[in-house]
Amino acid sequence: MLLIKYLDDNISRCETLFNCNKDSMFILDIEGHVVQGNPAFVKISGYAAEEAKQLKLQFLFPIDHVNKVFHHFHKAVLGQFQNFDCKMTNKGGILVDLNVTNIPISVEDQIVGVCVVARDITELKRKKEEVRKIEEMQRILTDNVLDLIISTNLQGEILYVSPSCEHILGYTSDEVIKQNCLTFIHPDDTKKAYMNRKKCLSSLENGRSCYRIRKKDGNFIWVESLCKPIIDPETFHVLEVVSVIRDISKQTKVEEDAKKIEDTYRDLVEYSPDAVFIARGSKILFINETGAKLLGATKKADILKKKILDIFHPDYHEMAKKRNSIVSSGDATEFYEYKLIRLDGTVLIAEVKGIPTIFKNKPARHIIFRDITERKKTQELLLNSEKLNVAGQLAAGIAHEVRNPLTAIKGFLQLMESQADNNKPYFGIIQSEMDRIELILSELLVLAKPHELKFEIVDLISLIESVKTLIDTQAIMNGVHIETIYNSKNFTIKCDQNQLKQVFINILKNAIEAMPTGGTVTIELKKHSFNKVKLIIKDTGEGMPQDILRRLGEPFFTTKEDGTGLGIMISKQIVENHDGTIHFWSDQKGTIIEVILPMEKHKQV
Repeated sequence: MLLIKYLDDNISRCETLFNCNKDSMFILDIEGHVVQGNPAFVKISGYAAEEAKQLKLQFLFPIDHVNKVFHHFHKAVLGQFQNFDCKMTNKGGILVDLNVTNIPISVEDQIVGVCVVARDITELKRKKEEVRKIEEMQRILTDNVLDLIISTNLQGEILYVSPSCEHILGYTSDEVIKQNCLTFIHPDDTKKAYMNRKKCLSSLENGRSCYRIRKKDGNFIWVESLCKPIIDPETFHVLEVVSVIRDISKQTKVEEDAKKIEDTYRDLVEYSPDAVFIARGSKILFINETGAKLLGATKKADILKKKILDIFHPDYHEMAKKRNSIVSSGDATEFYEYKLIRLDGTVLIAEVKGIPTIFKNKPARHIIFRDITERKKTQELLLNSEKLNVAGQLAAGIAHEVRNPLTAIKGFLQLMESQADNNKPYFGIIQSEMDRIELILSELLVLAKPHELKFEIVDLISLIESVKTLIDTQAIMNGVHIETIYNSKNFTIKCDQNQLKQVFINILKNAIEAMPTGGTVTIELKKHSFNKVKLIIKDTGEGMPQDILRRLGEPFFTTKEDGTGLGIMISKQIVENHDGTIHFWSDQKGTIIEVILPMEKHKQV
């Protein structure tokens, strides 16, 4: 047993090397039996020293590695040193990666065994595999990413470029390698790119910049570049700079187009003939030149420091708030007439329209103010012209209406002359016709030359109750019930109560006459806004068709046999003289007349 003799002779000399070695070591005879193993072998294999001596070589390795192991073992038996990697199965069935070195043992020129040195490389292989996976992932990302990846040295020479270079710029990698990266940048942007790179190298921090790069066809595209220095962990010196470059030409064009649109919109607004405000909440964010002039400002800053309600007359604050909330919710409003206060305190009349918009990426209100002062003057001229036209109509009406009773008077006077004895019945007819002439003339005089208004503070409920008392008798005789609804206890107005009383009497008489078989007249009084009162008079008659409703207020237009057609016209004029409005609605269920009057500000509750 030469191997045993060899071991016995060398045990003392090799004990330290064998037993204290960190690598696993075991001795095989030429038949592949384990003769001896060191403590590291016992630890890695899981077999005790005595157990190991019962093992054969093939039992230590998985079946798919046995041929490889025996191949190298036989070469060692033939006297060749062998080194290879393989896997070993320990006692627990766990695979261990090993780097194996087979050293032939020769005694007297005869190979008597093999010393196997097995180093555990499991962790090393795991780390190498992780590095390989990372490198493979980086390669895949670099080769397939749509952005351009460039690696340059400290002098700016291109060391690596990703395959996307050909797609983005048209250059192959061979055409750009060893070229200086700055040679591809637009001359106007070279300095900016150079300074960004210099800052990146000096601060050792990432750098970001946008500039233009030349393509192979000579055109330039806008790119965004993110550069990162690669630092040696030991010396902390920059080894190279890696840049990720993204084509942002489309994005840049969209931004440029958006800016052009914004500039165009701003020019349209700035030079618009209408005053334009941009507001958010109560704050004025923008005003054009027309708006500044409209409010009498010498500079826009005088308006921008004000709140939006500061430019509205106090009578219109509530309406302005309500319409502002509509616009803030995303809906546009129609033009509405307001009174505005200029910086010098004077009042002007303007139409105002609100439109939802976006200002500096936040919701806002686009408010259009249109000065209608000239339009008001034109309307006044047209109204005067209309009055002249009405006067002509009145003159024609007078000629027509007065001629008929006068003809009758003449005729009866002729009969009186021929039949002097039997003339008494005719006197009554003459008197009736002359009374009719007097009525027509009286109403015409009211239209032609209104009496001077005598305004006084009046409680509207008391005024209506007095009119109701006067008209109740006629109502009861016609089977009509008059009911009142007051939504507040005090409606104080400033008016000429005699003229308003005439209006209410005319309206109530017409309502009673519209219900020959009886019915109900409802008088409702309620607040219209914070400074106005609304009077609604509704009957339950048969109503009026639309063609008649449209002609209400025309001089001498009436559906009554003995009417003059002037009552509604006079009532409408009286209401307008009180800064009020009157409206008519009618259907098959009756007629509604709405009168809106201003309330006395200091007396309302």
